[in-house]
Amino acid sequence: MMTLQDLATRARSLVRDGHRALLGIAGGPGAGKTTLAESLVRLLRQTPPDGRSPEWAAHVPMDGFHLADTELDRLGRRDRKGAPDTFDAAGYAALLRRLREDEDDVIYAPAFERDLEQPIAGSIPISRDTRLIVTEGNYLLLDQGDWARVRPQLDEVWYCDLGPDERVRRLVSRHEQFGKDHDAAVSWVMRIDQPNADLIAGTRPHADLVIPEPVLLSIGDPKTAG
Repeated sequence: MMTLQDLATRARSLVRDGHRALLGIAGGPGAGKTTLAESLVRLLRQTPPDGRSPEWAAHVPMDGFHLADTELDRLGRRDRKGAPDTFDAAGYAALLRRLREDEDDVIYAPAFERDLEQPIAGSIPISRDTRLIVTEGNYLLLDQGDWARVRPQLDEVWYCDLGPDERVRRLVSRHEQFGKDHDAAVSWVMRIDQPNADLIAGTRPHADLVIPEPVLLSIGDPKTAG
């Protein structure tokens, strides 16, 4: 079975001749994308290449490109937040392109504050020292609309293939943690998250590497796993 160390070795190999590399981690809601990305970057920062600072690897989540609730209200989409058209896909693709071009001393990426359920601009600084970007999100392999502009910016995309039972359990737990009662959490998962997960599952064949459930379970299970 592959280990986190094996994945770190593969990620490290993407950085060639000092050029910045971008690794994507895709998968359905609750599949463990965020946990994997954070664990991977933490391990990579413990052993930076010779002459590099620990900041040589950085995590840039897709979730920073959620549309704000006020805009979702204006568009009439707040009741299905998390669907492909509730993100600024073009903005995300443009950030990835700018990161790949590697022409700026510092680039600021947005983050997503789960307590507020809102994106926060300018939260993640990416310096010239950063040679590996690990970005994760649901729709990295989607070829519809502006999402089709994302995959060409990534050197590889890995797919988190967590089974539906465990993934749904995690999602319900996550929604409960952030304020929904159990029935409301189950309703949201089945009405909103599951159709998105079905769409994302169709992108699995396009991944460069599929990470199976036993590996994902070995890495961790926080309630906020992406």
